[in-house]
Amino acid sequence: MNLGTLAVKNISRNRLRTALTVFGVAVAILSFVLLRTVLDAWNTGAEHAAQDRLATWHKVTFVMPLPKRYFEDVRQVQGVKKATYLNWFGAKHPTRDREFFANMAVDPATFFDVYDDMVVPPAQLAAWKQDRQGAIIGSSLAKQFGWKVGDEVTLTGTIYPGDWKFRISGVYSAARRSVDQAQFLFHWDYMNESLPPGRKDQIGWIASTIEDASRGGSVGTAIDKAFDEREIQTQTMSERALNSQFIGAASAILTALDVVSIVILVIMMLILGNTIAMGVRERTREYGVLLALGFRPGHIVSFVIGESITVGLLGGVVGLGLSYPIVQQSMGRWLEENMGSWFPYFRIPATVAAGAVVIAVLLGLFAALIPAWRASKLDAVEALRRLG
Repeated sequence: MNLGTLAVKNISRNRLRTALTVFGVAVAILSFVLLRTVLDAWNTGAEHAAQDRLATWHKVTFVMPLPKRYFEDVRQVQGVKKATYLNWFGAKHPTRDREFFANMAVDPATFFDVYDDMVVPPAQLAAWKQDRQGAIIGSSLAKQFGWKVGDEVTLTGTIYPGDWKFRISGVYSAARRSVDQAQFLFHWDYMNESLPPGRKDQIGWIASTIEDASRGGSVGTAIDKAFDEREIQTQTMSERALNSQFIGAASAILTALDVVSIVILVIMMLILGNTIAMGVRERTREYGVLLALGFRPGHIVSFVIGESITVGLLGGVVGLGLSYPIVQQSMGRWLEENMGSWFPYFRIPATVAAGAVVIAVLLGLFAALIPAWRASKLDAVEALRRLG
């Protein structure tokens, strides 16, 4: 028996209170891990976005179309290596219309050259290019709806009304964390040929890769300059800058999550501090006996701080253990499959996991400082006179 083991044994004297305190700390750590993981996942789109990919859209607003002929002009701009075009389709599943997923009409000849971080088996890609009604879907979307290669799928149009029939030609996987694995991609020609004359030959935006990622700003300026004298001007931005702009629009939400995570930790420290203070009051006479036997005030401080750190550590480990099945396996998988546009990659970062346990220990230390200081000031005679 030593001072450390004696301090640890003290936590088993009131097992119910200790268990409730450990559970309270665990819930706080679970909440902290959840919030920090949400923040990390939200920033993933910007942090892991392709640095050499640009997006060009209508200067007034993203939702206004561009003439398809602009695509060839962008390909001719110096510094542009590859280019493709896309069009937001906005259709829904007829029987599960509340489940959102991105669906877009794309150019099959160039799309996967530009978006090479979306990996499709070669045989499936070749079959898709040959099938005018073919569709490529993300692995998360396939799991969400139970679709597989060869299935026939009907989507109900909103922006482009009507029932649209497709065949699943392939399933892509992600080679980068920022890739949404719940997208539905099909031939732009299939959509265009069914539109009235006034809506034909229009695209939503143009995506391009550049030869030198460090020259993204100058290449983007050159693209926009090419259309300065046209009837429709453009705005070009890197994929990373676009994602960062989107995150910036939600900065108030992110700041609120930061504040809430800190408030949770403060509440956890107060709960733990109250438990330790109660334990110190209950053992006042015992501390008096120890002081009378020759123990120093520093020994009493060690008992109190050791007990608090142990409870904090136990709560941190339990909370982290609960985080993986609840936050990562359950919630994370659901978000990736149903909200992949916002959370394409939802995993607990190693730094958050390690930091949560360290924080639990540190808060256990801080929670014990006042009770430990008060215990160290006890007078042996006065402590022995107390009844509780």
